[in-house]
Amino acid sequence: MQNLDLRPLSLGEILDRTFTLYKNNFVLFAGISMIPQLLVLAFQMIQVFFMKMPQMPVPPHAPPVISQWQATGEGLTGLLSGLWLGLLLGIVGAIIYIAALLLSNGATVLAVSELYLGRTITVSESLRRVRGSVLSLFVLALLTGLACVAGFILLIVPGFYIACRLAVSVPATVIEDLNATDAMSRSFDLTKDFAGRAFLIYLLYVVLLYSAMGLLQMPFIFGLFIARNDPNMLRFWTALMQIGGFAAGVLVTPVITIATSLFYYDLRVRKEAFDLQIMMGGADKPFPGSSGGVPSMLS
Repeated sequence: MQNLDLRPLSLGEILDRTFTLYKNNFVLFAGISMIPQLLVLAFQMIQVFFMKMPQMPVPPHAPPVISQWQATGEGLTGLLSGLWLGLLLGIVGAIIYIAALLLSNGATVLAVSELYLGRTITVSESLRRVRGSVLSLFVLALLTGLACVAGFILLIVPGFYIACRLAVSVPATVIEDLNATDAMSRSFDLTKDFAGRAFLIYLLYVVLLYSAMGLLQMPFIFGLFIARNDPNMLRFWTALMQIGGFAAGVLVTPVITIATSLFYYDLRVRKEAFDLQIMMGGADKPFPGSSGGVPSMLS
């Protein structure tokens, strides 16, 4: 990333450099995003091919013998067993997804940091070096979620505001090796007066994600509807839909992480003369500020 000069950037420049960095290092960022999420895709495929597909409701004109069989206790027991199994697998899948997402996001932030400072890094090295931060990232995700939920309870708008003020907490955790509460405080300090930029970055990510999901999943959703009475075809179209969602996530997720990482560095250039720190060789040193604790949303 030697071609990027260190100076305060406009939002347009941050986004332009986000896509330039992503394009020039596509294999690196897509690889980081893909490897952990392959575990999630594998779990989804197990669900699709080894769980009993749901049966469609019996139409009013169905033969009496079919209606009577589906009304028996055996059919109800099988349905309840399937629901409990689906719930259990869903919980396990959510845990796997969260762990994969945290690992992927942390590794992407680390890769952006290395490229930003003119170094090189590989997919395996990024994932390996960020493993020690996964617990801090998990606590950070939990606290951030609770803070945003509390904000949404207060008439929705505060929830968006808190999310925007915490936009660079993940880069602060990974790059400065801060714990969760210190990273949240650090993010609040850096994003003061810049929450609007964070909101627009989030908005762009949502638009890109749902556009990609619509493009890569919608045809298979139509296939699901057409094959609703054929369990084998239901499995086939469901598998394709899951693969489409996987591809959308792998392709789009790096955008938000790269953008927030560049946003983090831009804020440091603006508020802490980070460009001078690099010139003096102090770029690798964690910022000594941050008093710890979660500040007020009005700070």
